Amino acid sequence: MTTQNGTTMHPGGKWYREPWPWLLMAGPAIVVVAGVITTWIAVSGRDPMVADDYYKQGLAINRDLARERVAEARGLKAEIGLAGGMLRVHLEGANAPEVVFVRLAHATLGDLDRRLRLARVAPGRYEGELGRLPAGKWRYVVEDPRAEWRLSGDWRPAS
Repeated sequence: MTTQNGTTMHPGGKWYREPWPWLLMAGPAIVVVAGVITTWIAVSGRDPMVADDYYKQGLAINRDLARERVAEARGLKAEIGLAGGMLRVHLEGANAPEVVFVRLAHATLGDLDRRLRLARVAPGRYEGELGRLPAGKWRYVVEDPRAEWRLSGDWRPAS
């Protein structure tokens, strides 16, 4: 059967054999599938950017700032570098301890964070084995064993 505008109609045809209903249902079906996938991703993964003890960490900020002021008063400065899998710290200032602790925190991936104990190999120079370090922006904290002072800063290791 042909209509006045020249299109052909199929009388008595099954709706599921026509392409238009499927095309119209495809959009909402894709949105439903995307919503289920997004919900699964949100529920199954944990967010490493949010600390479980954020309140306690917030209270500890004042203590950390006081330790940084102690390091500033002592004239301490730290430079860190990576060579051959060894983390090297050059510490300038008075009363350099026998060992220092270094905490490296990746800017976005908390699972990559590391804490190292570096031994003094020369006056003001400390070394410890780090291994391979993924590229990216890192936050470092250098501390003495007695937790009297600390130095911190941002660092991008050379690839």
